[in-house]
Amino acid sequence: MRTVYFDNAATTRPRQEVVAAMLPYLGGKYGNPSSIYGLAREARAALDEAREKVAAILGADAREIIFTGSGTEADNTAIKGVAFANRDRGDHIITSAIEHHAVLDSVKRLEKRGFRATYLPVDSYGIVDPADVEAAITDKTILISIMHANNEVGTIEPIEEIAKIAKKHGVYFHTDAVQTTGHIPVDVNRLGVDLLSLSAHKFYGPKGVGALYVRRGVRMERYIDGGGQERNRRAGTENVAGIIGLAKALELAVAEMEHEMERVSRLRDRLIAGVMNRIGHVRLNGHPTQRLPGNASFCFEFIEGESLLLNLDMLGVCGSSGSACTSGSLEPSHVLLAMGIPHEVAHGSLRLTLGRYNTEEDVDYVLEHLPGIVEKLRAMSPFGAEASFGGDSCGKCEEAPQPVAERR
Repeated sequence: MRTVYFDNAATTRPRQEVVAAMLPYLGGKYGNPSSIYGLAREARAALDEAREKVAAILGADAREIIFTGSGTEADNTAIKGVAFANRDRGDHIITSAIEHHAVLDSVKRLEKRGFRATYLPVDSYGIVDPADVEAAITDKTILISIMHANNEVGTIEPIEEIAKIAKKHGVYFHTDAVQTTGHIPVDVNRLGVDLLSLSAHKFYGPKGVGALYVRRGVRMERYIDGGGQERNRRAGTENVAGIIGLAKALELAVAEMEHEMERVSRLRDRLIAGVMNRIGHVRLNGHPTQRLPGNASFCFEFIEGESLLLNLDMLGVCGSSGSACTSGSLEPSHVLLAMGIPHEVAHGSLRLTLGRYNTEEDVDYVLEHLPGIVEKLRAMSPFGAEASFGGDSCGKCEEAPQPVAERR
């Protein structure tokens, strides 16, 4: 049976070049980089070289790069670290309603510690309005965290514009760039951010390693206490092999980025056009053009996304319904609800994310089978009689979404 992997936003297959670069540090080059003998110095030199590579790609200084155990840890470190270090200046944090739970749950945890938060609404495409960001800033605001691009619907946010607003008001600005790093240009100076999170396994590197950029001068407390690793900002013996893999994967991704952006975008557009033309009562989620190259997110009315996934899986197609971290939940995506999509429609979500190993044949295979799966499931649904295949989406999908209430 053919296997089509369309879940690259969840994780990616590590490149062979990345695995090859890591292997020596999983075997003979096993020294602890904090020790002083030759074996350790060899590991330290490799670690320093990896840090220099990552910093250069991001437009940063090597001293501004902290290696972490994941993108989630990077988000937690940035948000909680800045909040606790700057509590004497204020207690207010601004974020959006569509952030990854690594950000949302970090902010909610801080609220339990006495901080206040504003969760900004988004429009029907999932875009944060910079004007809303500026309007939410108070003299007690110490941090703004808005993701570079959404992991579920692929919409790219106006980060540069928001960064200028944050700088004007003297507020630190963090962006979760886990979905964008290695796929679209990411330069911390062009973006204007103070902190930026990334994760290796999203760009064909290993799982279990990420990084956080922290601009020099940013006040931030340690998130993990212990030794003095990572310039005393992240305790724990470094995952040398993983860090080597992260740097190699990022180096390869950036070298091929221009070509891959064009190629993957073309495949994405072929998939989106095929789905929209062959299946009725379907909605494309996210901005039609201001989106990640590989992201195609849909809502199919009258059916459940979980049923779609199971039927696709039986044909060898890997996808997701909502974000990977919450795919086990029966609740509809908080992102789709924030975009104004009705609860019952959001239940029929399907995210197909393409990457460097995908081909036109993969897209055509999905387009060959997906319409039949949708038709079969709708025929089994008590609401299926309402669907007319090949027609337009129902009025619910065309309504302007109601904004999410601002919370302070």
